Amino acid sequence: MRPRRAEGYGVRGFLWAALLAVSLAGSSYAGETTTSGLPPLPAVFKKPAPTNIEDLKAIQARVQLVVKKVMPATVNVRIGAGQGSGVIISEDGLIMTAGHVSGPAGRPVAITMADGKQIKGITLGANNIVDSGLIKITDKGKWPYVEIGDSTALKKGEWCLAVGHPGGLQKDRPPVVRLGRILDNLKTVIRTDCTLVGGDSGGPLFDMDGKVIAIHSRIGLTTAMNFHVPAQQYKDDWTRLVKNEMIYPAYLGVKRDPNVGNCKILEVVPNSAAAKAGLQPNDVILKLNSQKIGSFDDLINILNNKRSGDEVVVEVQRGEQMQSLKVVLGALKKG
Repeated sequence: MRPRRAEGYGVRGFLWAALLAVSLAGSSYAGETTTSGLPPLPAVFKKPAPTNIEDLKAIQARVQLVVKKVMPATVNVRIGAGQGSGVIISEDGLIMTAGHVSGPAGRPVAITMADGKQIKGITLGANNIVDSGLIKITDKGKWPYVEIGDSTALKKGEWCLAVGHPGGLQKDRPPVVRLGRILDNLKTVIRTDCTLVGGDSGGPLFDMDGKVIAIHSRIGLTTAMNFHVPAQQYKDDWTRLVKNEMIYPAYLGVKRDPNVGNCKILEVVPNSAAAKAGLQPNDVILKLNSQKIGSFDDLINILNNKRSGDEVVVEVQRGEQMQSLKVVLGALKKG
């Protein structure tokens, strides 16, 4: 792809070309370090854009340090006929990747380390709403790993580093590095101008201290539309993912009455979450977890922020009576 400037920050074409050509040879600093084990960020990372050759050299030196730190933990994963990327985040071999890469739990995984070493693993749980997934290395050993960072604190314009296997695993080519900026930081997605292509999916996005802040998920129509799953999403679902749970959008299992403006149930789907909880046709849903519901659209909007397996309290009017029912939401699966 053609070199491009960082969107909205005035980084000139010559700068981008220089950064793409940066040498990844080892580099060292002396003096103070941060909790990340690296020196404090150079002043250039606080600027809107580099302004001189010293700034470029400082960026180059920082990239060298971060790459040296994170490269051993960046891996290629092959599952069936497909492949993607991932990053090891614990000494015992837990790997963060994209949900569409890992797929269902319990599948065997062929893992290639950055140095070419071949090891084995197995898929764990995945969140199919945000596209997060986990893999566990099954070979015995202590594995190189990196720390998970705080994705919630990221601000627009911060520098970041994308690592992965664009185009898939290639012999004698280590994971590829791309430098860019945070363009948007939302609850369920981070957008950057770090160019991604097929094979990068599941690879790590790092801050400039070498901490994982997101995982590559998908790309858009332009080089500035690169989307990543925030690290916080993995933290939120951690217990469920390591227990091999597959998380889907929430499904209640009721059909609306089109002849009324409120949230009156016309039909309850057999064996659905609603049916198991005791909801009935002609019930009028008034609240879900104390949130008022005035229409069926209100119900859908609230359910869009829930996940399969969540327990909610549904308050309904049944004839002249009010009832409160506990519902464990089901899974809305496609296909």
